[in-house]
Amino acid sequence: MSTHPAASLHLADHGGTHQLSAFARALAANVNEAVRGKPEPVALAVAAVLAGGHVLIEDVPGVGKTLLAKSLAQSLGGTFQRVQGTSDLLPSDITGVTIYDQERREWRFRRGAVFANVLLVDEINRATPRAQSALLEAMEERQVTVDGSTYPLPSPFIVLATQNPLGSAGTFPLVEGQLDRFAVVLSLGHPTRVIERALLLGDGGVAAMGELRPVASPNAVASLLERVYDVHCAPAVADYVLDIIGATRDHPSISLGASPRASLSLLAVARGMAVTRGRDYVVPDDVKAAAVASLAHRIVLTAAPDLAEARRFLTEVVRSMPVPA
Repeated sequence: MSTHPAASLHLADHGGTHQLSAFARALAANVNEAVRGKPEPVALAVAAVLAGGHVLIEDVPGVGKTLLAKSLAQSLGGTFQRVQGTSDLLPSDITGVTIYDQERREWRFRRGAVFANVLLVDEINRATPRAQSALLEAMEERQVTVDGSTYPLPSPFIVLATQNPLGSAGTFPLVEGQLDRFAVVLSLGHPTRVIERALLLGDGGVAAMGELRPVASPNAVASLLERVYDVHCAPAVADYVLDIIGATRDHPSISLGASPRASLSLLAVARGMAVTRGRDYVVPDDVKAAAVASLAHRIVLTAAPDLAEARRFLTEVVRSMPVPA
């Protein structure tokens, strides 16, 4: 991938909220060139990336899941690898494998697809649980361990994954621990008639994605991810996050509430939302914007363990939760 000259943001040189916000705006604008009519999911994906999180896009086939993931990856730049989820995908295809070099008479580690700045796992739930588990250490610790040796991953390291809804033929549900490692889970839905007409006439879509260029270098992105955690969060906003988290643990309709990792992730994505909106401090509206996408995949409803039902439950929780002044 070549770097777009207009997007050479030297974040490590001068700092400042305006540089972070400029990066966020450029990244979102780039993705919106291809993914038309979906500004909210794009903004959430950008906020999750700013927070150093991983993104899962779940929806029916044909609505642009892979388009969003590839557009985001192409806009971020750096090294890129893609893995297609299939039933014969092996863990070593993802992490790598140790092989014996006959010429050098030594064991050598051959790196897998995970050694990239951006890893796209397309249709992740078509891979077996054994293959899915190869991502657990990488997504949480930014490293992989193979045959007793540990190898660090590049910085930044971001997983973008897509999946069809559970229940589709040939899929393996992601376990709670795997889902918990995604900062957000997004859905796109069908486009409006106006947007779909524009796509039919060649405005946006795959054709536009071919014109996208990275908006910054990997070093600039890595610097950005560090600075997002300097975005200020007032104690009242932290309490607001905990109020929402607590509602998922105490409600009788919930069999599995959000974990402490979920509360940390929610605040991190809220910080990313604040940056996309040009601020260096978090307000309750940032938390509200991030809450459903950050938490729905992390809770299990007793009656209907379904992502759509979890989203409806959380939407009502956020709507009814008192907002701090």
